[in-house]
Amino acid sequence: MLLVEDNPRDEELTLLALRKHHLKCEVTIVRDGAEALDYLFATGAHAGRDACLLPEVVLLDLKLPKIDGLEVLRRLRADDRTKFLPVVILTASNEETDLLGGYDAGCNGYVLKPVDFNQFAEAVRQLALYWLDFNETPPRTGMIP
Repeated sequence: MLLVEDNPRDEELTLLALRKHHLKCEVTIVRDGAEALDYLFATGAHAGRDACLLPEVVLLDLKLPKIDGLEVLRRLRADDRTKFLPVVILTASNEETDLLGGYDAGCNGYVLKPVDFNQFAEAVRQLALYWLDFNETPPRTGMIP
């Protein structure tokens, strides 16, 4: 799982939620849109990483420094290597323009961050179970055979 989150509190809440429900998954954290793209395309600071090893799901905040979440999503969908990568927007924004923009850019889901920790933990648990355990993804090459 790749968590793209610039808020340290929300980052910690997500990790606590995963631990609370004993969901064992490798979580990589990046804190802005540019770093997310560098990680996923193995460029910049992540140039040594194997670009073929993509996360099973990306939890993407919208309001990010450097490159916002919608632009990150647009770039992922425009590239054959990542166009089928599951991306769930996990955000505090309940703005209709953000919701519509997320789906227009190709997100697989749009989840509002609940304010209450127990509700937040449950939302993260359900996201992790679905995307990591139940969802079937296309081949890692991003190309349909």
